[in-house]
Amino acid sequence: MRRIPLSTGCALALGLVAVMAGCKKGNQFVPPPPPKVSVAQPIAEKITRYLTATGNTAAVNSVDLVARVEGFLQGISFTDGATVKAGDVLFTIEPLPYQAKLQQAQASEASAQAQLNNAEIAFNRQQSLQRNAVASVQALDDARATRDTDRANLTQAQASTQIAAITYAYTRVLAPFDGRMSAHLVSVGSLVGTSPTKLATIVQMNPIYVTFTVSEQDVQHIREKALQEGLTREDLVKIPIDIGLQGETGYPHQGHLDYVAPTVDASTGTLVVRGILDNANGLLLPGYFVRVRVPLATGVEAMLIPDVALSADQGGVYVLVVGKDRIVAQRHVTTGPLEGRLRVIEKGLSADDLVVVDGLQRAVPGQEVDPATVSAQDAAQ
Repeated sequence: MRRIPLSTGCALALGLVAVMAGCKKGNQFVPPPPPKVSVAQPIAEKITRYLTATGNTAAVNSVDLVARVEGFLQGISFTDGATVKAGDVLFTIEPLPYQAKLQQAQASEASAQAQLNNAEIAFNRQQSLQRNAVASVQALDDARATRDTDRANLTQAQASTQIAAITYAYTRVLAPFDGRMSAHLVSVGSLVGTSPTKLATIVQMNPIYVTFTVSEQDVQHIREKALQEGLTREDLVKIPIDIGLQGETGYPHQGHLDYVAPTVDASTGTLVVRGILDNANGLLLPGYFVRVRVPLATGVEAMLIPDVALSADQGGVYVLVVGKDRIVAQRHVTTGPLEGRLRVIEKGLSADDLVVVDGLQRAVPGQEVDPATVSAQDAAQ
């Protein structure tokens, strides 16, 4: 057996120790750097406080057109769904019989007028003769009675003519206002008017109503605000309102209040409010579900943060904030309305807080992060 020199063995042992020491140093755990997040301070600015609600559009006028005389429908003068003007002829109902009745009434009126003229002449003659003691008092009284009877007959004939003229006018069904027509419900040649016969419906499209309800608490707040500013009821109905349809961004349609119910519904604790707005382009149709907002106060100081910074859990809405020690903390907040892409924060934040606006998935409460400050406006975009 060959012996290894002592010096060589020592060298090998020392090399082995060195290798083991080098391996141990290389396996030491190096913690990862803190995750990077973007933070922003809340924006302090003046905003307008709004009362928000949901409501429905409704037609200012909507009328069922009904046949008011009996006869065969002779004509339909509109296209289904068309826009018509006030006074346009929409339906014609067999006018000739009613025209003949009108002419008959006019002839009776002319006859009554002729009889009255003759009675007036006779009365004047008898009155002159009686003054000259030529005619008797009885003859004068008879002439007066005849004249008065003929006057009454003329009045009756004139009334008959007026009734006949009104009935004749009913043979043409006219548009009572500017509006849009529904489909006709009766065809030409049908007998109408034997019972109330609905012919079609006309709906006024411009302007258009928006009705909604507000809670009893909001009513009290509005009334207190009105008293503080010295507003009268007439001023309240001039308050502007903004309307937005489902699927629209913001509130692109403007109008103003025009009616507030005089009492609160005791069963629901709400008050009915109505606005009116221009609808010249016909974009709004009666029955639409809409979002409504009404300004309550202007120039109100508020803090805003990007809406993307908000999260929610069982405890409510919260944001993540980064302290001076770069440790993340969860902060529950009370939110207000949305101003563009910025959310109003009512409670829970101060002006110098740093709110995490990007990298929320990497920010864990209680752990350190590497924050980079950005503006809230840039983060909202």
